[in-house]
Amino acid sequence: MHLKVKELCGDATQESKQGTTIRQFKTGATRDTDGGKLHIVGYYSPLVMERFSQYMLRHETQSDGKMREPGNWKKGIPQDAYLDSLVRHVLDVWLEQETGSGSREGAEEALCGILFNAQGLLHERLKKKAP
Repeated sequence: MHLKVKELCGDATQESKQGTTIRQFKTGATRDTDGGKLHIVGYYSPLVMERFSQYMLRHETQSDGKMREPGNWKKGIPQDAYLDSLVRHVLDVWLEQETGSGSREGAEEALCGILFNAQGLLHERLKKKAP
């Protein structure tokens, strides 16, 4: 089998007879290339994920003092409820940005609320599309 090899950061890529490209690492291990695949680690900030997780942990305690499961929201919340809450949190961030005050909970908390509600709203829409 004829292989074309190109050095990349100490690792090599090889093109097989079938025209597929294979990565070969210094260790000798091989994998398909990652071209066209999701690069999930690059799409998110670990700082944001940690802060959002702290927000979610704090909100596991309901206003009545009872605890809810971390994934409780996945059971289904109406899209209107997500949208109303999302807009309230956007308003909090906007007021704080424009006036330096006006946020009920602080911009960080409001931004986490935006993330939660945007994620929940998208989750509900994607569930409707799922087979």
